[in-house]
Amino acid sequence: MAERPSRRIVKELWQSGPGKAGLILLALLAVTSLVVIVSYPRNFGTGYWANPGYWADNPKSAPPAWTNALTREKRPRHLVIDIDEPAVSESTGRAFRRVYSEKSVFDADFPPTFVSFSVSNLQYSRRPPVLTVFLIRPDGGEVTLARRVASGPRQGEEVPYVRYADEPLRESVGADDRVLDSLSRIHGVDRQSMSASLEAALFGISTDEGGFGMLRGEYTLQLEALFQDEDDSLGSVRFVLGGSVYGVMGTDALGRDLALGLLYGLPVALLIGVATSTVSTLLGMFLGMTSGYSGGWIDLSIQRAADIVANIPVLPLLIFLVFIGGSKLWLILLVLVAFSWPGLTIMVRTMVLQLKTGLEVESAKALGASSFRIVFRHILPHAASYVLAQLVFFAPSAILAEAGLSFLGLGDPSIPTWGQILEYGFRTGAVFLGYWWWVVPPGLFIVLTAVTFMFLALGLEPVVDPRLRGRRSWHF
Repeated sequence: MAERPSRRIVKELWQSGPGKAGLILLALLAVTSLVVIVSYPRNFGTGYWANPGYWADNPKSAPPAWTNALTREKRPRHLVIDIDEPAVSESTGRAFRRVYSEKSVFDADFPPTFVSFSVSNLQYSRRPPVLTVFLIRPDGGEVTLARRVASGPRQGEEVPYVRYADEPLRESVGADDRVLDSLSRIHGVDRQSMSASLEAALFGISTDEGGFGMLRGEYTLQLEALFQDEDDSLGSVRFVLGGSVYGVMGTDALGRDLALGLLYGLPVALLIGVATSTVSTLLGMFLGMTSGYSGGWIDLSIQRAADIVANIPVLPLLIFLVFIGGSKLWLILLVLVAFSWPGLTIMVRTMVLQLKTGLEVESAKALGASSFRIVFRHILPHAASYVLAQLVFFAPSAILAEAGLSFLGLGDPSIPTWGQILEYGFRTGAVFLGYWWWVVPPGLFIVLTAVTFMFLALGLEPVVDPRLRGRRSWHF
């Protein structure tokens, strides 16, 4: 029984070093893409990535957390504390007191970059509750971070009055009078000296030199809510201590987790590469076979069209069409497909011209085989290996083209891609500020994806040219 062509191709790939590396890398990229597609929300681009409010609790332009292992001084990690149930719930006679608190150990060499709190889904029946936020230090010092009163009933509003259900109340702790007064009592220094280094004063002790050294130990973040009625409630409380490092890939200037954006860009890149290369290859193969086998005015028309399209500069045309039609991914893919077929069409035509004068085709004609059967049973199998290799070569070109457009600011803003991450990093000065984690990873991802298809193309060389079999210098 003859071996299937697809199985033979995979076998040839696996027997060569580049082919084996390409198959392994492609499998890893495909599995990762599948996980991203299943786990990410469908509206990640517009509902999350492009929504600054979603990343409000993240530190801005923070390097990856693993960089802490490369420095002697320990920078604080990002800490988010969510509390749904009160630790204390009691009646004081005049009000109902509920306390939401959480303890956390602070052991870094630098203070947090910011301190914030947020509350959501607040409900009350008569008077709006009073919310007070405290920080209790390891030395027993208590700092009043904020005191807020929910807005009162509006005209025509029905009981219970609901606040912060759709959008939580989020506030960053600032150098207001209440905070500075509390810190002044703890440190015994004037308020002016603490306003410029508020976080250091909150998490430190005053030194003889006039600065602050870090006070390590157990801190308690606490929110006290005073309700008028027992049925009044508070849905959840969040405390955030902004870190100097964050996650696996760090954050950008908006606080967006770059790891999430880079992972989301992987299936987008594979879609661009595979879809564009597949459609371009099928179109080029069909036109090339039609041109070479039909001859006459059909051949002349296709070849002149190929010559014209091949000499049109694609990048300026892409820029023009994006300006006219908008930054849409489907438009970019359409233009890439429309201008990628001429080279393959010309090469396939040349191969068909040689094959159709061969004995195999002449014998099929003598037996009365139709043109359709001759093309797909006697010509296509001989050209399939070359066409497959070209399909693999087209993929990285399409990925790089889209990345280049996105880097120029012409990508689809609703779909985060690696090129867009690079463009935003360069536009906001990440290169000049030394934010390498913002620029290097997306560039490496683009290179890795292109190299994967390059390895596959190298592994396909023995399939395209059988004379290369047994002469492999790549083994690992």
